[in-house]
Amino acid sequence: MISMILILNHKGDIMISRQYRDDVSRAAADSFRLQVIAAKETGSQAPVKRIENCSFLYTRHLNMYFVALTRSNVNPALVFEYLFQKIRILKAYLGEEFDENSMRNNMTLIYELMDETMDFGYPQNCAVDVLRLYINLGNIRQQDEPDASQLTSQITGAIDWRREGIRHKKNEVYIDVLESVNLLMSSTGNVLRNEVTAQVQMNTKLTGMPECKFGLNDKLVIEKETNQNRKPGVEIDDCTFHRCVRLGKFDADRTITFIPPDGEFELMRYRVTDNINLPFRIIPAVRELMDQNKVSINLKVIAQFASTLFATHVVVKIPVPKNTAKTKIKTSFGRAKYEPEQQAIVWRVKRFPGKSECMLGADIDLMPTTRNKAWVKPPINVEFQVPMFTASGVNVRFLRVYDKSGYTTNRWVRYITKAGGYQIRI
Repeated sequence: MISMILILNHKGDIMISRQYRDDVSRAAADSFRLQVIAAKETGSQAPVKRIENCSFLYTRHLNMYFVALTRSNVNPALVFEYLFQKIRILKAYLGEEFDENSMRNNMTLIYELMDETMDFGYPQNCAVDVLRLYINLGNIRQQDEPDASQLTSQITGAIDWRREGIRHKKNEVYIDVLESVNLLMSSTGNVLRNEVTAQVQMNTKLTGMPECKFGLNDKLVIEKETNQNRKPGVEIDDCTFHRCVRLGKFDADRTITFIPPDGEFELMRYRVTDNINLPFRIIPAVRELMDQNKVSINLKVIAQFASTLFATHVVVKIPVPKNTAKTKIKTSFGRAKYEPEQQAIVWRVKRFPGKSECMLGADIDLMPTTRNKAWVKPPINVEFQVPMFTASGVNVRFLRVYDKSGYTTNRWVRYITKAGGYQIRI
């Protein structure tokens, strides 16, 4: 695994070094300084360098280099994750913009963190909340010190994302399902790419150490149920979870069971590629009259979601030729104007009702050019946000909270669908 961690300044001088194995030495820093820092490779080359049978994996924060050295065949994703977590921990202790001076003024703290987060080259506990219980510049108040009985379970990482003894006056859970629709449509109306990427954000305010069971309308789960009146499910792909989720239970029966952290966190991410309900249908018509130096654009936008809903912050960017001189624009509602810095007509609608249509017409006068160069048409870009609508059809079926005291929990669910890369070629 990792043999040494180095923190160097922009000149290549060693600020911090911690050796976990004896197969590398501090002299290796000279090789890194000459072949990476002095050669100005950072930013132009991959952050992995092999020098004299030793691998250097590095990342930067401001003008400092965080470098991991190893002679073994390690998993680079694991090493980089550790380096990023190390920077995150130092930000929590020293501030978001910690620099070389703050590092030198807190040497004892940094070495304590190095020893606590890695043992014999293997990453250990990197949870800031747990580290703060035991490493706090020697200023931990007596009442903040944990019980000896809790020490082992927290340090070994049994449930390091949640401490015991949490109390709330009201037990509430807020769930946000945030979806991004990615669409690429050809000029003939064929769908070239269509998918939804999403994340489930939670904000939990629960007392004690509750266990939660979370359910979506997953197709694989619904097909196992015997209820004849069940609604069809959604085929959910590429699920990734917060580390509090018990992956063994999900692999066995697709149930999402977890003990949640206190406060805000991202429970999961997923992707859906089939049966997507597009919020907007865009129908463009472009006519070029090059002999008259004119271009005519007509655009129809149709909202395909329910009439009880509405979209907000709708922005449609319609590209125009670079030699555009003057535009005459008419819209059924909203505001549209030509913005030269974007080389596009930008149409903004604050509130777009569902099941409605709107039109835009634009006559564009072009400046004469010496060479008749064909206009390479970029795609139309659309931005929007639709509350309480999911393009994938995913919805939260249940959230059950189990606790020894049996308290009742208030649950709040919100859905938001926004545009990712929503493009229509013309």
